[in-house]
Amino acid sequence: MPATPSPGRVGDVRRQNLALVLAGIQRNGGATRAQLAAESGLTKASVSSLVTDLIESGLVRERSVTRDGERGRPGTGLVLNPARGALAVEINVDYLAVGVLDFTGELTFHETVERHNRGSRPSDILPLLVAMAQRAATEASGVGVELLGGELTVPGLVDTDRNVVLAAPNLGWADVGLSDELPKLLPEAPFGVTLSNEANSAALAELWFGHGADHGASDRFRDFLYISGEVGVGGGLIIDSQLFSGPQGHAGEIGHVVVHPDGPLCACGGHGCLESFAGQEAIYSAAGIDQGSTSRQMDQLLRRIADGDGRAVSAVEQAGHYLGIAVASTARVANISAVVLGGHFAALEEWIAPALRRSLDHHAPGLIPEGNLLFSGLGQTGALRGAAATSVRRILNQAYELIA
Repeated sequence: MPATPSPGRVGDVRRQNLALVLAGIQRNGGATRAQLAAESGLTKASVSSLVTDLIESGLVRERSVTRDGERGRPGTGLVLNPARGALAVEINVDYLAVGVLDFTGELTFHETVERHNRGSRPSDILPLLVAMAQRAATEASGVGVELLGGELTVPGLVDTDRNVVLAAPNLGWADVGLSDELPKLLPEAPFGVTLSNEANSAALAELWFGHGADHGASDRFRDFLYISGEVGVGGGLIIDSQLFSGPQGHAGEIGHVVVHPDGPLCACGGHGCLESFAGQEAIYSAAGIDQGSTSRQMDQLLRRIADGDGRAVSAVEQAGHYLGIAVASTARVANISAVVLGGHFAALEEWIAPALRRSLDHHAPGLIPEGNLLFSGLGQTGALRGAAATSVRRILNQAYELIA
């Protein structure tokens, strides 16, 4: 049962009860007031009062009449309002992207612009992002979706409390503060825009939207390592269906696990990192593919592999081999037995999976069972989906501010 209010604590109890009701609606879309009361332990009168406030705030709406399993008249189902949503903005080394996710989890808008961002100053990129965010907001408004908040996700270590990109070696950024820039992405949003790491966002997307159809990898795994393949190689750890980012927020950086002590110099300043063997640029270089747009390079790599080009096949197999070494080491330390791979690893699944499997079986036999090695089906939208969905959850957690 919910705690009994004490003097001066009524607001805290109401906030807690509101969170219970919202969580029930999010988890069981279409639940009635009676069902929410039974699940939460709150009285029907309390639930009805909270639901009234949620409907008036625009976070929740009623839908078609449903049976609530009890005698008497049918109850009205409650769902998160699809006319509310969140913005996601992504900076990557070779592209910029924006997306809009409504409160039902539907990606209603997505735009990607290829651009070489390595060495670009934040002042070069941020105006472009603002313009893209404005287009996304206009498109969302056109289909009746109001954006209440958002998230910017980047390929680097971030301090989310201070809105600082601590280190993004592939961009050439270090200690870049964004507190003054984030509000420009969505000036009117009541819940503002936050900052996140790209691989962590993609890991959360896999948990919520990936394998397992409607409910993501959590249908199969409560614990897994997500590996993001882009120009760099990133990672996110999901433990007990929650993102585990470590005491300083930087856990899961598998791209900088050393897989060859005498390996080449990495953008991070170290030698022999996984990224130096399995990042996009490393694979393209080993395959003898000239520089160009990322999409053209990937198309060329896939054609060469399909044609049996020995150098291209060897480059992908080498990436899979070193990927297996890094996964074996990380999985033993983190005590996990499932891995999901996205980005270019997913695009190369047919060819990289056998080499990765051989490497795992050699270095850590039985650690990752056959059915626990998965490749993401979210394509290039993973980080966007995860960032936007994180923003939605943040908004719902702070919903009391809208109705207080």
